[in-house]
Amino acid sequence: MGERIIKLPDVGEGVAEAELVEWHVKPGDLVREDAVLAAVMTDKATVEIPSPVDGEVVWLGAEVGDTVAVGSPLIRLKTAGAEDVAPEAKSAEASVDSVSENSEQPQKVPPHTAAPPRSIPSRGEDASGSERVRGQAVMPRPLAGDNAAPRPAGEKPLASPAVRLRAKEAGIDLRQVPGTGPAGRITHEDIEAFQARGPRQGARATGLAADNSVEEIKVVGLRRRIAEKMALAKSRIPHITYVEEVDVTALEDLRAALNKDKKDNRPRLTILPFLMRAMVKAITVQPALNATFDDEAGIIRRSGGVHIGIATQTPAGLMVPVVRHAEARDIWDCAAEVGRVSEAARAGTATREDLAGSTITITSLGAIGGVVTTPVINYPEVAIVGVNKIMMRPVWDGTEFIPRKMMNLSSSFDHRVIDGWDAATFVQKLKTLLETPALIFVD
Repeated sequence: MGERIIKLPDVGEGVAEAELVEWHVKPGDLVREDAVLAAVMTDKATVEIPSPVDGEVVWLGAEVGDTVAVGSPLIRLKTAGAEDVAPEAKSAEASVDSVSENSEQPQKVPPHTAAPPRSIPSRGEDASGSERVRGQAVMPRPLAGDNAAPRPAGEKPLASPAVRLRAKEAGIDLRQVPGTGPAGRITHEDIEAFQARGPRQGARATGLAADNSVEEIKVVGLRRRIAEKMALAKSRIPHITYVEEVDVTALEDLRAALNKDKKDNRPRLTILPFLMRAMVKAITVQPALNATFDDEAGIIRRSGGVHIGIATQTPAGLMVPVVRHAEARDIWDCAAEVGRVSEAARAGTATREDLAGSTITITSLGAIGGVVTTPVINYPEVAIVGVNKIMMRPVWDGTEFIPRKMMNLSSSFDHRVIDGWDAATFVQKLKTLLETPALIFVD
């Protein structure tokens, strides 16, 4: 048998380190060649690390949330054949596991180091009927019954999603159900036994009970990147937020007409492509807003191209994919590119090119957009335009109140480089273009 040290590979040009965001294996697992071992993140792009060989995991070199340098030992596999461990990897291992295999002294197992491989499965029963969990024998728990005591206050019940759904549908508080599975896990049989005997004596019929549990969630991966960037933006940028209401009745009528008669190869239009084209026109009047500010060097970089970031909610958290050169795209092209980069961000397939280089950002919460928001600028940009939801409101036209579709724009600006007058001028230009949408199409 031999061993193979797998190091963190070069995951991108100019990348010297990456954050470990997920382990797909644990010590003792058997892995096949090309199986995913771990996931790391750099610049909001997640990269999966595959196994180059078949083997058994015996050591993990980092914890989730750790920053790992490119070339550092990441995982150790026991493989068939001759030993395949680089000298520098051996020396690194020596500092972690310095006890000789032939030593008769009890070994202290360092963090992430697995016990010697066992021939038994990770979970099963030995000849005595005792249950084994990860190779350690534990005594079987008693079956749920009338005399079974509930778990201590604050202890979270262990159960699979299917069992939790079944308990929820039956109105059962899992904290009152003794578990007979491994480590006290609640099974379907435990639910059935609990239903058969009814709630324990003294429990409230409503199933209400105090919950003293506290769940600790480590902030890692994209959530940590978001937290760091938001803290950076709010601590270094003095925000000024300007809110203006816009009558989008005519725009919504135009959008509905274009969607009704669109060709099959064209995407469905939302309000964003119209706003993007309006921003392109407004930036020609206020070019200072299409810029980034290097506050350490004291340099403002105004961009000729309008590269619009689209704040997008994904399963992993908030990401900002970029529609590049909006000034060179028409309404339909803007809509198609918004759809492409947003879907790539949600699917986790966005490239570094898709996620970098924006010069101004749009943020929208869609139908739940609220009346007013206070958007946080996407550092190091100097402006962000926030879209609130469209609502029917009574508007006075001079003689009577008439129903109009109204929408607020909530926009924030870096007050170090953008004066209030320039911010207001920019938003008023957007208002004019959106309220008279034909102007968007006039050069």
